[in-house]
Amino acid sequence: MSRIGVRPITIPAGVEVTVEDNNVIKVKGPKGELCQPIAENLTVEIEENVLTVKRPSDSKQDKSQHGLGRTLIHNMVEGVSKGYEVKMTVNGVGYTVAKQGDTLVMKLGFSHPVEMKDPEGITTETPDATTIIVKGCDKAEVGNYAANIRAWRKPEPYKGKGIIYDGEVVHKKEGKSGASA
Repeated sequence: MSRIGVRPITIPAGVEVTVEDNNVIKVKGPKGELCQPIAENLTVEIEENVLTVKRPSDSKQDKSQHGLGRTLIHNMVEGVSKGYEVKMTVNGVGYTVAKQGDTLVMKLGFSHPVEMKDPEGITTETPDATTIIVKGCDKAEVGNYAANIRAWRKPEPYKGKGIIYDGEVVHKKEGKSGASA
């Protein structure tokens, strides 16, 4: 039995979950509204404030879809109730970030500042000149946008310059050991 798929999902107060035709799950809460299709062979049962996902058989296909479907629903419920955020730090001489309206402006050592407009449903904050916080209710969208921001300057291993996720460890290399001439 799938250890993840059999876990029930408790629906917090203020969150509304509906199952539509073709196994499309809609979740509405204080942070927003999300919609996600899951595998057609799964059945979703909602009793009081508990949601369970069940599979029809123990075939390999059903087992693989069971845990995935439950996790997708859980992430939607968590996102519309609490939200998700990714915190990043910009390291480097002259590297700064600022917010102008709904546009993130980053100075990352290029000849021009890099400007990224926030997608719908995602907000960015810059509490100081070297910190970026990406917030939203869809876990995949928040992670994807954070990865797009980070792609402009990945951390390099010699000086540690670049955009670094909070909690990420950049292992520094030694560099050249010096000319022996």
